[in-house]
Amino acid sequence: MFNKILIANRGEIALRVITACKELKIQTVAVFSEADRAALHVKEADEAVFIGPASSLKSYLNISNILEAAVQTGADAIHPGYGFLAENARFAETCESLGLTFIGPSAQAMETMGDKAKARKTMIEAGVPVVPGSSDVLTDQEMADRAEKIGYPILVKASAGGGGRGMRIARNAEELTEAVQNAQKEAQMFFGNPELYLEKYLEEARHIEFQILADKQGNIVHLGERDCSLQRRHQKLLEEAPSSVISPTLRAKMGLTAVQAAKSVNYSSVGTVEFLLDKDHNFYFMEMNTRIQVEHPVTEMVTGIDIVKEQIRSAAGEPLRYEQKDILISGWAIECRINAENPEKNFMPSPGTIKAYQAPQGDGIRVDSAVNQGSVISPYYDSMICKLIVWGETRQKAIGKMEKALRNLRIEGVPTTVPFHLKVLGNPHFLRGDVDTDYIERCILVSSP
Repeated sequence: MFNKILIANRGEIALRVITACKELKIQTVAVFSEADRAALHVKEADEAVFIGPASSLKSYLNISNILEAAVQTGADAIHPGYGFLAENARFAETCESLGLTFIGPSAQAMETMGDKAKARKTMIEAGVPVVPGSSDVLTDQEMADRAEKIGYPILVKASAGGGGRGMRIARNAEELTEAVQNAQKEAQMFFGNPELYLEKYLEEARHIEFQILADKQGNIVHLGERDCSLQRRHQKLLEEAPSSVISPTLRAKMGLTAVQAAKSVNYSSVGTVEFLLDKDHNFYFMEMNTRIQVEHPVTEMVTGIDIVKEQIRSAAGEPLRYEQKDILISGWAIECRINAENPEKNFMPSPGTIKAYQAPQGDGIRVDSAVNQGSVISPYYDSMICKLIVWGETRQKAIGKMEKALRNLRIEGVPTTVPFHLKVLGNPHFLRGDVDTDYIERCILVSSP
């Protein structure tokens, strides 16, 4: 096991990793930018190293500064969290070249699955069903020809994308030109790679993802599914586990496919295989996230497995402690992402100082946060304040518990998405489990001011 881990991230995920390390008796090193000098992850780690100005490009994305901090502090491993450098294959390779263990999959697996077009091609070769589309990066003219063959609506996607970035829907040839231009600009801005590919846009589809655990000995299991269909502009807002539409038979089939996908690239570490499920319950591989997910707590709540600890154990070379028969799903969990955003102003980020903060407490309530009274939500980073997670014996009980927890969550000083989440939880469609990836725009935002 490792002696000391540097966490190349900030916010609640940095605190989450610190907590796991403390329980494993591992020392931790935090890194921080100028904007994060007073951040909680800096205070909670055993050591902390300044890595640059507030701009993430000069701090949390500054590979040389992060690696220098790791070497100076004698860390033997680096945990990337999610975002920033978490899926950067070059970063992983550089860590390994310096004798530092990158807590994640191999650079080769990351590169294959991180390139969405390459991942599609790999999955097709592995016999995994994929959404109809192009398997190669296309020129503009090739896109127009291929779109006509696939049939509209079409989803234009960045090959190196993620988090809803570099993604546009085109419902006809006229819209395709604009969609391609906008997607290319955004892909270049966020990923430094303007390459695009096409997928058939599935109407009334659900976003279902499977959490996997894999060791370096070739053992892989899945921990069941998360339903992440509640999205705005392809960015997740609320997640639940399990899904209200997945039967035990379908869960076993999709889970086996997720494991098959991971094995095809010799995957180790934790990861998430994401599928689209159409209204006829046909499922298609969409992408694989080669890192810990923001929404991993709902899976932890229904399985009792600490996914971050398992990720660290896998990186240290320990064999998986579970077989598939050991994985049991109990009850229902829901996660709401609470952001400093104004839902009435098109979810405009609202940085500022939190003047009062009190998290709800009680049985089956979990809050993953990196703020307290006086914390500053910086304009330089993600606007997340906390993740509120609840567990109940049934979906109905979990919804009721989440509503109560949201009402008991006290945040003053900045607008938040709490009113929006309460609106979602009270919507009849959501209560019936009748949702898809267009649900937010179709049933919630249409009636908003």
